[in-house]
Amino acid sequence: MDVDFSFFLLVASVVTGIIWGGYLLLLKSKGETFDEKNEPVLVEYARSFFPIVLIVLLLRSFLAEPFRIPSGSMMPTLLVGDFILVNKFTYGIRLPVINKKIIELNEPQRGDIVVFRYPKDPAVDYIKRVIGLPGDKISYHNKKLTINGTAIEQVSLGRYEGVGQGQDMTGAENLLENLTGIEHSILIRNGAPTVEFDYIVPQGNYFAMGDNRDNSNDSRYWGPVPEENLVGKAFFIWMSWDWQHKGVGFDRIGTVLK
Repeated sequence: MDVDFSFFLLVASVVTGIIWGGYLLLLKSKGETFDEKNEPVLVEYARSFFPIVLIVLLLRSFLAEPFRIPSGSMMPTLLVGDFILVNKFTYGIRLPVINKKIIELNEPQRGDIVVFRYPKDPAVDYIKRVIGLPGDKISYHNKKLTINGTAIEQVSLGRYEGVGQGQDMTGAENLLENLTGIEHSILIRNGAPTVEFDYIVPQGNYFAMGDNRDNSNDSRYWGPVPEENLVGKAFFIWMSWDWQHKGVGFDRIGTVLK
């Protein structure tokens, strides 16, 4: 069990609920009625914060959770400083903190941008794109993908111009990749070292890669993502802030991710 913000919210909800509820039960046992004027300070705080903390816990656990992009591994789709929303229920309803799925819903599709718990350190959240589904045969040679024997089409969009904290990717080749029906941009640094492989994705696992192909720590290096590590699907940029570029990136706010 990881001690994270969800854990803090759960504890805060339980503690404030017990304090407030216990006080009401105490009044009832004495035959007294609730009066704000005579309310102890601790109970007043508990009564005020309990509904707020509970609502935030429910929203983050079952609907949507905000994340900030800290690195350039998903450039050019996601930039350093983007703030995104992640759909928490699309891959099934999970209990907060223990992350146990209680209701089955959809499964990840090839091309989805997913947030997941890093298999080597579940306390850390990663974001990558789903490249391979359970049972898929993935090949990566000469910086090109082949999935189940089908070569994935790439069309050059020219030289990439990085900005702000992603400026070091200036000069990379920007390619439009058609991931069996899902088109998205990727970056390739021609001449940069890479890893080549042929791999079959195990059942119950997903193969994930960053769109910034030569600058991403992903399944090529540490293996597939187990289904139980999934957090949710990224779907929306609600804020973008890069102090090294232009501050608030108003042109990115409201972007629907694909």
